[in-house]
Amino acid sequence: MSQPERLPGTPEFHIKLPKGGGAAHGHLLTEFGGNGTHKFLLHEGSPVIAQEWPGLGDHARRSRAELRAAGALTDSAGAQPHWVATRDIVCNSSSAAAALVYGYDASGPESWRTTEGHPLADYLSTGWRAPRKAWLVRGSNVSGHNLVRQLWLKEGLVSLAGAHLPPLEESDPTKSALRRFVEDGYEGAASYNQKRGLVDELHAFLTQMRVGDTVATISNGRLHTGRIAGEAVQTASQGGLSNLRRAVSWLPGSLPYEELPEEVQQKLSVQHDVVDLTGVLESLDGLIGPVGPDEGGASIQSPTAEGPAQREVVLPEATDDLAAKLLVRDRAWLDEVRELLTDERQLVFYGPPGTGKTYLAMQLAEYFGGGPEQVKIVQFHPSYAYEDFFEGFRPVEDAETREVAFRLTAGPLRELADLASREGNRHIPHFLIIDEMNRANLAKVFGELYFLLEYRKRSVRLTYSGDDFGLPPNLFIIGTMNTADRSIALVDAAMRRRFAFVELSPRTEPTAGLLERWLEREGKDGEPARLLDALNALIDDRDFAIGPSYLMKPGVYREGGLDRTWRTKILPLLEEHHYGEGIDVAGRYGLDVLRKHLP
Repeated sequence: MSQPERLPGTPEFHIKLPKGGGAAHGHLLTEFGGNGTHKFLLHEGSPVIAQEWPGLGDHARRSRAELRAAGALTDSAGAQPHWVATRDIVCNSSSAAAALVYGYDASGPESWRTTEGHPLADYLSTGWRAPRKAWLVRGSNVSGHNLVRQLWLKEGLVSLAGAHLPPLEESDPTKSALRRFVEDGYEGAASYNQKRGLVDELHAFLTQMRVGDTVATISNGRLHTGRIAGEAVQTASQGGLSNLRRAVSWLPGSLPYEELPEEVQQKLSVQHDVVDLTGVLESLDGLIGPVGPDEGGASIQSPTAEGPAQREVVLPEATDDLAAKLLVRDRAWLDEVRELLTDERQLVFYGPPGTGKTYLAMQLAEYFGGGPEQVKIVQFHPSYAYEDFFEGFRPVEDAETREVAFRLTAGPLRELADLASREGNRHIPHFLIIDEMNRANLAKVFGELYFLLEYRKRSVRLTYSGDDFGLPPNLFIIGTMNTADRSIALVDAAMRRRFAFVELSPRTEPTAGLLERWLEREGKDGEPARLLDALNALIDDRDFAIGPSYLMKPGVYREGGLDRTWRTKILPLLEEHHYGEGIDVAGRYGLDVLRKHLP
């Protein structure tokens, strides 16, 4: 009898059993089982869990019993109550083999792994998927070109750059095949994190997308949507910017980004070139209507001629509209912040609580960066470390065996740096916002990155990956520090030298008078602003002044809201400030007392 043939191009797979039970091994076969998937050969000597769990299917129970009766599964001599395979066993599928090993039903494509930890699913053609999915594909900044406007809308297509890929002979390449192509083609041209992301994006574009799926893209702050109308094709293109293409029937018109539902905006801010939007497909259908098989057509947007791509990293000029939106009285303050970011690349907003530090950081980052997709936010805390912030080996638990393995994982700064340094992105500003920056041990968190914050044109060898790494010049950092907890005094001189520090205080612009301007814009009485000014005049320590954001919330202006906010938000802060001094805080700072001193 001939030996079953191994599926070409696939490696050996294993399943680790819990509690030191060893590992089962096997490989895929060319022959298909009754359910339309490849059969799987469980190798002789593989351990099998003897216990059967309630979730095990009847077919798997009968199969295990028959193999035991035939002597193919015998008791193990080890300490654990396992069986062992006395010969190679052909299973109907990888899932049937996993159920045989585990004693309960399990997904074979996810349970069986290579020695590198890659799932068996990476070596299979695309299986079942939702009948209709939705995808975001980015194309407004591809090596400085707005392909959405120049190419996609005019010619009815969507594309990815793949200049370093060989000719793809398969119409549905597996993720394993794409990983080999990317490793070979992009060796030395991309980091491990960039290559891993590229494999995922190529797999989604080439095999997961299907005709009839909804596709979306953003250009000039507007969302364009359409329907995938053709299979993926590989073609020559200028500079290799769009040599992987799919035909698209774009819907007429577009939607402003700022008017989209919050859940859609959140998905659109994911920082990849291809993003699965199926989770918000219902919301998209509510905005544009379901995309039927006969719908589509050219976009009504009229592409305009573009000049040469701007390669230098330039932050846009502050405008009067931006100043009005942020209620900044003097636009010169915004101009100064822009100049500081341009010169230093790192800036910290510091001041007492409620002065709008985080809000301003987010608004300015999105404005200067050109959109939320160029902005990432992290919050420091006492247990935050370099491994969380940049990269490190993190424990990952196997869902089935409960065993833990450590894998090198990129943190938010590494992810954003890789995104900013992609070819075509290097002239686009990207922003990292670090909230509550002074609550972490900064020397522990930044490590060798201290050097790179000052010397942007140099690189250092990284602790874990061993890569030579430099911070891209288009990556900007805005931190926030709360002065009320005094931990800002612990910021060392090295960090102070690497950041520009901008104070936000109720006694200085742009925070001074902010509440008054907000109340005027909202058409509300100005008494809260006068009360806040009177309160801060009584506080002798500027680091404990009360910022206006406490009184810029809707609940303050409901019946009894001002008194409630003052009693539960503001007075407790001052109780802490005067702790142990024997001062009657309510008698000194209460609303009734302050109202008596108002003009």
